Amino acid sequence: MKKSLFLLLVVFGCELPPRQNTATTAATAVNQTKTDPGEEEYVLVTTAVTMPMYVNHDQAAFKRWGEKMGVHVSILGPAEWDIPAQINTIEEVLGTRPTGLLINGTNPAIASVIDKAVNAGIPTVVYDSDIPQSKRHAFLGTDWYQIGQMQGEEMVRLTGGKGKIAYMGILGLTNMEAGFQGLLDVLKKHPGIEVVGKYDDKANVEEAARITSDLLAAHPDLAGLCGFDSNSGPGMALAVKEAGKAGKVKITTVDWEPEHLQLVRDGVIHMLAGQKRELFTWYGAQMLYDMVHQTNRLSANDARAHITNIPTTVNTGLLRITKQNVDQFIHSTPSP
Repeated sequence: MKKSLFLLLVVFGCELPPRQNTATTAATAVNQTKTDPGEEEYVLVTTAVTMPMYVNHDQAAFKRWGEKMGVHVSILGPAEWDIPAQINTIEEVLGTRPTGLLINGTNPAIASVIDKAVNAGIPTVVYDSDIPQSKRHAFLGTDWYQIGQMQGEEMVRLTGGKGKIAYMGILGLTNMEAGFQGLLDVLKKHPGIEVVGKYDDKANVEEAARITSDLLAAHPDLAGLCGFDSNSGPGMALAVKEAGKAGKVKITTVDWEPEHLQLVRDGVIHMLAGQKRELFTWYGAQMLYDMVHQTNRLSANDARAHITNIPTTVNTGLLRITKQNVDQFIHSTPSP
């Protein structure tokens, strides 16, 4: 791997072993070859591989799955949010002939390398955000439009349907843009709510705090803030607390890391739209395994019949976390 990449390996040895002749080279035979689980290698490729949310949820569940199934697993990717580096990692992984490939759908730009994996006969599942224009065999993740709807409905309830609202996240990402639209579709039904802005916090706590401070200065009567990435909530909460408006400015956001949960307990954040991230990688890996082992064959030869014998799209659902139920999640927060 290139020096610019930070690689987290969960395997026996310092690099991925070359694949045995258990993986086929023809895409038409991808799910027809049976293998010995002990010989198998399932690889997860993400970006920002050290992000606590990914480590504590996605990666922890993937490792637990590998231990349960008795197979080798690896987790690879750049340390920072770097899509070209993620693409390069996938390209290099293809040469090792993994038994199955689980890819975080970070950006539409990864579609072409996903297609390379599928064309090479490698079972490939995308999780978190779909890459629908790719040939991926399946997708598991959250319906981000529903995340936006949930935040919008909660904000209407918290504000009584009146006041100035702003929202932020990573602009341009397919999943977040869907979330923004879900929010707006709810808010537009309430003429008493004025949306004063859409902001790009670049998934950075300091940037989210800066944007929030500017908003509070420009709109002293700001009623609410909605966040769409894992750092939006902590950043918004920081600025609201510094302005002495904790609890007065209503905050809804995504994810449920320990910091988010504590801010809910403290009454600074009012609702979290939590993703069931453990399900992304546990069931994504299981779907890869089921493809390899033909667990549910649907015809005499599914590959020749152009049948993928796993679900093609899975909505893993949402968690609604408020001060009323936050303690249940604080005591059960996953550890690496």
